[in-house]
Amino acid sequence: MLVKANDKVRVHYTGTLKNGEVFDSSEGKEPLEFTIGAGQIIPGFENGILGMKVEESKTLDIPANEAYGERKEDLVQEVPKTQLPPEITPEVGMQLMSQTPNGQQIPLVVTEVKDSSITVDANHPLAGKDLIFEVSIVSIN
Repeated sequence: MLVKANDKVRVHYTGTLKNGEVFDSSEGKEPLEFTIGAGQIIPGFENGILGMKVEESKTLDIPANEAYGERKEDLVQEVPKTQLPPEITPEVGMQLMSQTPNGQQIPLVVTEVKDSSITVDANHPLAGKDLIFEVSIVSIN
């Protein structure tokens, strides 16, 4: 049995950057479970495991455009500190949540703190990066 569209699969994986830094892994955890074609994971990962069989392992080399996309500089903005809730003391690396007028939550990361403003980045932390996954198929349903 080979992985195909609409299959529910369970996989073990380790994700690394080109420099070898591990950014995520299922090691020591339950396998990741998802349905092929449901849009639950990045396209390059999903396409990379099509045609694999149970207990097969493979290295997936996924370019940024098939992962979290390219970085978009228009998602980096300077915000006056007066727009922050008074209980927040911003620090570089701090994660904040913003809300659009229609109620959608957008995660932001503080990248710079100035006297009267902060710079926030709404890009996914892995945007613009090519990713490498070591993946092993645990089950196909």
